[in-house]
Amino acid sequence: MQERSDIIETPPTTYVNGTPRTATEVRNVDPPVTNGVDRVESVAYDPYSNRRMAAYRVTQMVYWIFGVIEGLIAIRIALKMLAANSGAGFAEFIYGVTAPFVAPFVGLFGNPVSQGGVLELHSIVALIAYALLGWVISRLAWILVGETRSAMTTRSTSVDARRY
Repeated sequence: MQERSDIIETPPTTYVNGTPRTATEVRNVDPPVTNGVDRVESVAYDPYSNRRMAAYRVTQMVYWIFGVIEGLIAIRIALKMLAANSGAGFAEFIYGVTAPFVAPFVGLFGNPVSQGGVLELHSIVALIAYALLGWVISRLAWILVGETRSAMTTRSTSVDARRY
């Protein structure tokens, strides 16, 4: 390595005849002591990182989709428990969107009614079932797409610049 000089300029601090002057300082920097090695380069590469990233993205997408479905079903449960007006636009929308998701579970249990509020047990079962289904699909996607192996390919280069 060669000896290098660094030029450091500081902001103007003095004014001569109305003109700002910049102080300039020059420092000589000695090269670091590297036991005679001029340059060391190391590169690491994992050939399976792209597959792991794809599996991660698929898993996150599955969790997001099932999270939205479960959130809508949870809102349905709350509206039914609080005896929301089914003619209201929001309640009608939620009931319409979630009806296909809870339909396979309708009639599984009787629904207790109290002061107009209904505890839809089939909706609670649907909530649990979709949580499990989302987890199973995400694990299956990880098994099919994800690469659990990890292989690092490392390359090191060093140049010896010692003079005899």
